[in-house]
Amino acid sequence: MRRFAEYKRPALIFRDVERLKRLVKDRSRPIQIVFAGKSHPADFPSKFLLHQVYDLATDRDFQGRIAFVEDYDIHMARYLVQGVDVWLNNPRRLGEACGTSGMKASLNGVPHLSVLDGWWYEGYNGENGWAIGEGPGTYSLEEEDRADAEALYRLLEEKLVTLYYERDRGGVPHGWVRVIKEAIRTIVPRFCARRMLKEYTDQLYLPAAKSISKKR
Repeated sequence: MRRFAEYKRPALIFRDVERLKRLVKDRSRPIQIVFAGKSHPADFPSKFLLHQVYDLATDRDFQGRIAFVEDYDIHMARYLVQGVDVWLNNPRRLGEACGTSGMKASLNGVPHLSVLDGWWYEGYNGENGWAIGEGPGTYSLEEEDRADAEALYRLLEEKLVTLYYERDRGGVPHGWVRVIKEAIRTIVPRFCARRMLKEYTDQLYLPAAKSISKKR
């Protein structure tokens, strides 16, 4: 998470602490969570939220399986978007402006795990990552949090962890690698400056230039 903000719901994964503890403390298939990010200096609710997440992450019961990386900056982001196994993003629906950090992660072969909002609403194809819950709808905040937390836990328990730990004799997780390859194959050509400039040229600049030349 590049930016701690309330709409990003960074504490959503802590909604059922005991369930999360079972995931991170599993002896044969443990998971590890890395938090990183900053709050705007004037955003006091988000600063409080950051402090809350930090306290939860340092709880001894998690046995060091949840890490909080301090002093997040572009240099640190460079390592995260190419070094983690999956990129978690769970903002409130219709609140995500875009999601360029998740794009960069997918471009580097890091599958995306997100609600269907922002760029992921367009980018997700069912094979290149995972979607938390359903698309935009009419929810109360409590209903949205409850449903998304349940969907997130189920994805981790029933799909992601299993797929990640399914390996051949050489230790290669072929199913996970297929998701990585599909993420690169589908995200690279669609979410890049080349595609953006081509569409601007074909759909805006050239038609505008032709319209001007006809008037002359």
